[in-house]
Amino acid sequence: MRSVPLLLLALVLGPGSAAGAEAIRPNILLLVAEDMSARVGAFGDAVAVTPHLDRLAAEGIRYPNAFTASGVCAPSRAALITGVHPNRLGAQHMRSSDFRPAPGQPGPSGYTAVPPPEVKAFPELLRAAGWFTSNNAKLDYQFSGALPGSGPFTIWDADGWRTDWRDHPDDRPWFAMQNFLVTHESGLFPVQIPRNLTQALMLLMRIGSWFPPQVVETQAVTVPPYYPDTPTVRATLARHYANVALMDARVGEILEQLDASGEAERTIVVWTTDHGDGLPRAKRELYDSGIRVPLIVRWPEALRPPGAAPGRVDERLVSFVDLAPTILAMAGLETPDWMDGRVFAGRTAAPPREFVFAARDRIDTVADRGRAVRDARFKYIRNERRDAPAAHRSDFRENLEMMPELRRLFEAGRLDPVQSAWFETPRPGEELFDTRADPDEVVNLARDPAHAATKARLRAALDAWLASQGDAEATPEAELAARFWPDGVQPTTATPSLAFSPGEGDAAQATLACPTEGASIGYRVDGDGGPSDWRLYTGPFTVPTGARVEAKAVRYGWEESRVAAARSP
Repeated sequence: MRSVPLLLLALVLGPGSAAGAEAIRPNILLLVAEDMSARVGAFGDAVAVTPHLDRLAAEGIRYPNAFTASGVCAPSRAALITGVHPNRLGAQHMRSSDFRPAPGQPGPSGYTAVPPPEVKAFPELLRAAGWFTSNNAKLDYQFSGALPGSGPFTIWDADGWRTDWRDHPDDRPWFAMQNFLVTHESGLFPVQIPRNLTQALMLLMRIGSWFPPQVVETQAVTVPPYYPDTPTVRATLARHYANVALMDARVGEILEQLDASGEAERTIVVWTTDHGDGLPRAKRELYDSGIRVPLIVRWPEALRPPGAAPGRVDERLVSFVDLAPTILAMAGLETPDWMDGRVFAGRTAAPPREFVFAARDRIDTVADRGRAVRDARFKYIRNERRDAPAAHRSDFRENLEMMPELRRLFEAGRLDPVQSAWFETPRPGEELFDTRADPDEVVNLARDPAHAATKARLRAALDAWLASQGDAEATPEAELAARFWPDGVQPTTATPSLAFSPGEGDAAQATLACPTEGASIGYRVDGDGGPSDWRLYTGPFTVPTGARVEAKAVRYGWEESRVAAARSP
């Protein structure tokens, strides 16, 4: 990994600017909704009630061709936070902590992905460069748990359910990630007595949004051709729009707070969603309904780069792995060599992509496997698990009232061929769609001779991409889990060492080191580590004589080390 990159002074203000470095250190606010496709008025949805997002889009740039690396949250969030495709991290399965080996098969019941040692979450890189970083509500990176406080402690200065973007000191630029759970798939479940811990947690997260106002009438929704037009389907879609409207209102509250704070003029705002709709044949899938997401970037006027005029639409392909390098570039930081992503916005934007890629692997207990590549028009999907329907049973998804109905209609032979395809076995080994002529991806062109050249071109692009990803995507999960957790035990990061050398006057220089490759180190002096309780170690620091210094370390995916402590001489 490169050392923490230097600020590129000309990135925002341009060459020859006399402004100091502090003038080009913007705040960055990343707003992430859950389980939602482009159901936003500004993206062409005439039914959506999203006035605040429409305003944000009018003031910023819309990216209508943004795609996640997976159609489900944990792999997708691993890509977002690292800028690396999850199948190169070994983070492609949903979710690593849910893995259970087959009866009689060795291996841990649940594990954490262990990224290569050079890989760091981009908020940690921002933190190392002086930004205050905060996150609320959700992590779910595969090398962390899903809930706040369960991830590597070095990523965030502040991380908790009640963490607010305003929780930052006044003397540092900040990066805040605010997550909106109200649009999550579970927001479409009927209110019921929870049958397990997962359902109980989902119920608690929905407090305050159990019964959102019905902003869209059921007859107003558009039913896609892969669903039957039933009252249950329409009611579910209308409820989804109601949850989207509630999320939009919360975005509006944050934007108003930002304006009132006086910080809007130096804050870049990014809004997107963690994958497509939390609906059947969308979430967990490789169709555009599962991986295509809306994306808005709003630059304040003083920081706006050329070509970023308000209201502009940028049609380029954007992958979720591009968010990390782009946000680093907004802060004036270089893209580390190990990132898969490229900068898509600002003065250092790379040329547009030709392809985006996505993957589908184990979902709950079903060891699925599919890969997809998409260009500006065509989508190619390779299904390597053909003996189980795409609509395999997922205990979580079965809580949707739509799912039992869809299964009953299929079993009764009351779905048409387009609606039945998702339930049928065997699945086609290859799928090819013209997304312009067929945006719902229901007409498979893979066997059409007229499209043979297109299929061959996309297949070759997918093969080349897989060859570049290493062997994690092809490794059986039991073997992957055993590699990450040898003998079924999570490795523990080595305890860091503390060394002191004479400093100036009545002070000493403290130096920390950890023998675990890739470990990040945190420290505190006399019990004070700032809001996170631990400062991120980036190099030797000065401490008063006699001060008590504590340090601990963590390799992503490993247990934290024990705390080392010593007093400076």
